[in-house]
Amino acid sequence: MTVTNILLSGIVGSTAYGLAREGSDVDRLGLFAAPTEELHGLHTPKESHVSTAPDRTLHEAAKWCRLALGGNPTVMELVWLPDELYEVRTPLGDDLIGIRTTLPSARRVRDAYLGYATQQFRKLQNRGEHTPEAQTGKRIAKHARHLKRLCTQGYELYATGQLTIRVDDPESYHRFGEQVAADPEAALPLLRDFEEKFTETRSVLPEQPDETAAEAWLRRVRRHFYAAQGAPA
Repeated sequence: MTVTNILLSGIVGSTAYGLAREGSDVDRLGLFAAPTEELHGLHTPKESHVSTAPDRTLHEAAKWCRLALGGNPTVMELVWLPDELYEVRTPLGDDLIGIRTTLPSARRVRDAYLGYATQQFRKLQNRGEHTPEAQTGKRIAKHARHLKRLCTQGYELYATGQLTIRVDDPESYHRFGEQVAADPEAALPLLRDFEEKFTETRSVLPEQPDETAAEAWLRRVRRHFYAAQGAPA
C-alpha cells in the first residue's frame, strides 16, 4: 500500500496499551492529506486505506477529524501516543496533536466509549458462536480486555480531558480477561460500575463538540497541499 502525504502515523493497539504478548499483532494507524486539487473533481479520493501484513489503517485528514469529533476511541488514540510510538510525525501532524484537547466532547465520548464497551460485552455473551472451541477462551479474554480498557480510558477522557494510552498494571487486564473467559457475566459489574461513574461525574469537556480548531487545522492542510504535487508537510 503506497499512500503519499502521510501527516502522522504510529503504533497503536495492544502494543501501545502495554498489553501485547508474544504473537500479538502490531497495529498501525495514521492519517494523510489528499492533494487538494483532487477534491475538486467528479470523483473524490479514497478516504481510507487498510492493509494487512502489516496491519495498517490510514484515514484522509477530513475523515479522521470527523471520526475524532465523534469520539471514536480508535482514531482518538493517534494524537495521544507516547512519543516513541510515532513512526511518521510532520509539522502538520504536530499541529494536530497540539489541538487534541479541543476535539472530544462529553456526550460523544460517553456514548462512543461506553457504546463500544457494551458491544464488547455483547460479544462476550455470544461467546463461542462460529468460533472453534480452542480459540473461544482467547477470543473472550481479548474482548474482556478491550471492554476494561475502553471503560477506563473513556472515563479518564470524560473526567479529566486527558487520555493515557498505556494502561496501568497490564497484568490486571490479563487476569480480568481470564476471569471473564471462565464466566462472561463477570464483566458485567465493571461495566455497570463505569456506567454509574459516567452518570455521577461532571465532565470537564464541553457537552457538544466545537469544530473550530479542527476546521482551521484542516484548512491549513488544504492550503498546504493545494498544488497538484504538494510539498511535504
